[in-house]
Amino acid sequence: MPRTTSAPPGGAALPLLASGATFLAMLDATVTNLAIADLRHDFTSASVAGLTWVITLYAVLFAALLAPAGRLADIVGRRLLFRSGVAVFTGASLLCALAPSLPMLLAARALQGAGAAAMIPASLAVLLHDTPADRRARAIGLWTASGAMAAAVGPSVGGVLVDLLHWRSLFFINIPVGLAIIVWARVIPAGERTHGRLPDLFGTALLAGGIGAIALGVTQGPSWHWDDARTIGLLAGGTAGTALALWRSTTHPVPAVETSLWRSRTFAVANIASALYGAALYPWLLVGVLYLTQVWHYSELRAGLAVSPGALTATIAALALGRFGGRFGPRAGVVGGAAVMAGSAIWIVLALPVTPQFLTFWLPVGLVGGAGMGALTYGAASAAALSVTPLRFAGATGLNTTARQLGGALGVAALAAILPARTGLQGFTNVYLFCALVSAAAAVIGMAITLRAAPAAVPASTRKEEVTA
Repeated sequence: MPRTTSAPPGGAALPLLASGATFLAMLDATVTNLAIADLRHDFTSASVAGLTWVITLYAVLFAALLAPAGRLADIVGRRLLFRSGVAVFTGASLLCALAPSLPMLLAARALQGAGAAAMIPASLAVLLHDTPADRRARAIGLWTASGAMAAAVGPSVGGVLVDLLHWRSLFFINIPVGLAIIVWARVIPAGERTHGRLPDLFGTALLAGGIGAIALGVTQGPSWHWDDARTIGLLAGGTAGTALALWRSTTHPVPAVETSLWRSRTFAVANIASALYGAALYPWLLVGVLYLTQVWHYSELRAGLAVSPGALTATIAALALGRFGGRFGPRAGVVGGAAVMAGSAIWIVLALPVTPQFLTFWLPVGLVGGAGMGALTYGAASAAALSVTPLRFAGATGLNTTARQLGGALGVAALAAILPARTGLQGFTNVYLFCALVSAAAAVIGMAITLRAAPAAVPASTRKEEVTA
């Protein structure tokens, strides 16, 4: 009889658990974009600038804590951090939905961002650690597809919910899903940890504070002005704090950041590609809504729906590469996806119409561009994760996602600097030209990825102490 091996406990549920958590975290990064007007009805004394902190605080905490959370997952175990992150996110969602004042809402959104930061690296570690090496590419395809789809459909989901119900519904919908994931997560096998004690707490605080300050400075730079003392102070202080944290990590016995990961050329290149991808993706998504509302005079709800079809092709592309991309490796996803994005952006630059042409222009270019986004998301994530051993999946994922988030913050800052430079159609096409150039740079960088195969599972003799929590 042929020899059979038993599937890991809860193996069939792991892809749904990991992808569900990632979908929630990425959805809440964009779902509030169209809720500002509705928020003003409840918080009449707040300015528009003050209300935008509902979006900014989540993004800042999310970016600041991704890398430390990934490192923590490697230390305390993937299951413990996964359940803790989902619990914090779900509880913070309830606080957001019930917030009686803007300060309470902002505090809850910051807490929600911290929970999301724990969910992202822990979810991929949960998915990959118990997945056979020959199936990891497909698992990453599913994980990246859920994240890409959530980020793309966030504006339309938010627009529909705000239009039909209330802004509080944006957060109420997280609660039943989060509770179900927490209960279901009991099937996750106990995690393994690489060290017996927590990483450098001071270095972790420096890293989180430094990244948070940079993200906040870049996010607020357009409204505060780049020569404002607050902007300069945040950027300078954040850069210094991050640099000091990385320096400490090169010598500390239990570092805040696994700087040794960057010794892998594939991992380092994947980080650069992710940063460039974020710098192209985030302004692309935002400028599309701005163009549709300001030039084509779409309503915010209609604009949100119009930019969503690309989510379908992004999902299909990530899933397809997860299924078949193992034959070519992550480089095909990075280079091919970035090239498709660059080509789509050039198409927009050359043919963007002043009058509405949804079916003949906006839909086809959105579907093609979305496919490129899905392919690039898959390629960068798989290159980062599969270039390390399973015991370092979470830390690698946290660093790679941090690179994309910081790149996105810089991209949005570039959009804010480019759009006011010219009025009318030229300003919008200049933003798309920026996205084309950055995407092309990601394609060139991606050529340096040399990953040939996924690493084998870690032998039992090398595994550390199990975490039973």
